[in-house]
Amino acid sequence: MNTNRNLQLLFDRPSEPVFTTKGNENVVFDVPAHYLTDRYQTFGQSLSNRYGENASEHIPVKSVQSVNLGEIEQLSRYDAFSIFVPKHRRLACALVDIFLGCTDTDNLISTSLYCKDRVNPAMYNYALSIAMLHRPDTRNVPVPTLIQTFPDRFINSAVFSQAREEAQLVSPELRSPIVIPRDFTASDLDEEHRVAYWREDIGNNLHHWHWHLVYPFESNTRAIVAKDRRGELFYYMHEQILARYNFERLANQLARVKQYNNFREPVKEGYFPKLQTILASRGWTPRQENMMIQDLDRPVDEIRMTVSDFEIYIRRIYDAIHSGMVMDRNGGTIVLDEIRGIDVLGDLIEASMLSVNPDYYGNVHNFGHLFLGYIHDPEGKYLERPGIMADPATDLRDPIFFRWHAFIDEMFQDYKATIPRYTRGLLNNPDIRLTDVVVNTEGGSPNVFDTFWMQSDLDLSRGLDFVERGGIFVRHTHLNHSPFTYNITVNNTGPAKMGTVRIYLSPKFDERGLPWQFREHRLMFIEMDKFFTQLQPGNNNIVRRSDESSVTIPYERTFRNLETGRDATDADSFNFCGCGHPQHLLVPRGTPSGMACQLFVMVSNYELDKVEQSLEGSCADAASYCGIKDKLYPDRRSMGYPFDRFPPDNVGTLEDFMTPNMIAKDVTIRFSDRTVLNPRNTTNVPPQT
Repeated sequence: MNTNRNLQLLFDRPSEPVFTTKGNENVVFDVPAHYLTDRYQTFGQSLSNRYGENASEHIPVKSVQSVNLGEIEQLSRYDAFSIFVPKHRRLACALVDIFLGCTDTDNLISTSLYCKDRVNPAMYNYALSIAMLHRPDTRNVPVPTLIQTFPDRFINSAVFSQAREEAQLVSPELRSPIVIPRDFTASDLDEEHRVAYWREDIGNNLHHWHWHLVYPFESNTRAIVAKDRRGELFYYMHEQILARYNFERLANQLARVKQYNNFREPVKEGYFPKLQTILASRGWTPRQENMMIQDLDRPVDEIRMTVSDFEIYIRRIYDAIHSGMVMDRNGGTIVLDEIRGIDVLGDLIEASMLSVNPDYYGNVHNFGHLFLGYIHDPEGKYLERPGIMADPATDLRDPIFFRWHAFIDEMFQDYKATIPRYTRGLLNNPDIRLTDVVVNTEGGSPNVFDTFWMQSDLDLSRGLDFVERGGIFVRHTHLNHSPFTYNITVNNTGPAKMGTVRIYLSPKFDERGLPWQFREHRLMFIEMDKFFTQLQPGNNNIVRRSDESSVTIPYERTFRNLETGRDATDADSFNFCGCGHPQHLLVPRGTPSGMACQLFVMVSNYELDKVEQSLEGSCADAASYCGIKDKLYPDRRSMGYPFDRFPPDNVGTLEDFMTPNMIAKDVTIRFSDRTVLNPRNTTNVPPQT
């Protein structure tokens, strides 16, 4: 347990030197003298005495010889780190290798402490997180979530001066939470701000960051990247983010996202993130309205790409999709078939190191983020740091993220149009008939989802350098919903067997208030849950709680607080299950008058779904979006089945698509503009106003 705690303390206060006290318990690492950087060598002993005399515990550190960091130190401690930047990614991979190469946890602690003050703190956090997620001897160590170590990625910069004042002048037991305004990036004069509550949701952004932590797209250790169906999961997770965002837009009387696909036209949307980096004391650069991407030429970051070359790579990908095959590095071809094609395409578009031919097809997804992230200073002429589109912890906040990913998704949909449609035999489940489904919301009416605002407290103390110890809380407002259950009635006219229950939700009407045509409707279904169940002969009544969803993780996993204590035996799954859509955003906002929606439930043929493997001891909290650690994806069907493919020509509406093992029920999402306090909040002092 002490080893686990000591490993967690490596993330504490990212820019404070290694000799300062760590954690709220004020422990000190007794580091050898040669661990100190040149700045502190001359008075190292006095520093050791100063911080050591009031420490509650001294942690002896096994001495290692100087670590050969090489060019890793080229990235300044005050530079903006981004995994989208080729040079940064290469340096981070080298640092991951150093941490993976440590012989045991004691050696990992010693090596990490030597590196901590010598490398960029954000790169250090990323590399150490990747290493600890993938080392067999650190799987039982909960890795701190990024909100704890780098709160500047998520919170209004005005908060930090208040937080430092509170920490300096007020004792921990009397500190009150600092309220983050729900509207701090824009006013409703900007129509895109209507859905800022969803884009800027802290849990939503943590989900996107953690997914890319679990599924990095480059490493010198291939196994870290080459996880089962990784390319397809890249497609599906982002497709679902886009579908959920479009759902929120319709709830706020906005049209669905328009693709960003003309790179010679201005980006009409501006975005001013109001975020300021703690390390560099510089704001994340805003984007003015109607700016245009330009050729990138930033040699110091190894970024060079013309818009024309970017367009060529995109045309090559479309040519591959329409021809049904891609060209590998050796000039051979790989068929984009209905089984493996989506996985090959996902790795190629992103592009991860698994891309079959990055020299020919480029790095389209990642360079799209860079073009938009450096739109204000494409040549580095003004030494500006990137905008938020260049960081997976912040890019979800920007409206252009969704326009860019609508274009990326269109590539995948073009591929889906080339593969065979599902026949009724591939949709039907013999002997199974769905007869009813009812949603029962706690304290509400049947088939009515209830949404509202909730205020929750977060402790920032691990991420605020050079301030007094003790909890430092902020109170943020986020969407939430009342708990509910699905009550599903299934009639089985055959023998007992297993079935796969698939639950989706969509708006009933498009932005014009008209019923959907199925070709568009299928892209609006958001996955709510998926699970296996035993079906006995006759009627089966299945009850499933909303907090059991296969796409979400509970509040405790999204905003985990390592100070509260937790049984370490489940930490292996805990780390992997830090990946998942936040439970509080499972249900879209809806409208005050009630948004008309359709709940779709299907019980598919388990014999065609099952994957033969043992899941004992594995975390499957958000398996639909995140898979299962060290396992195969737990569903043999294509991700998004049965809505992932184009329908047969004779299917015009959802009703035309239905088979007896499916049911669609009209439901309503009613939003109440009320705000409640999260019962998990631990601060008793009233918030600052």
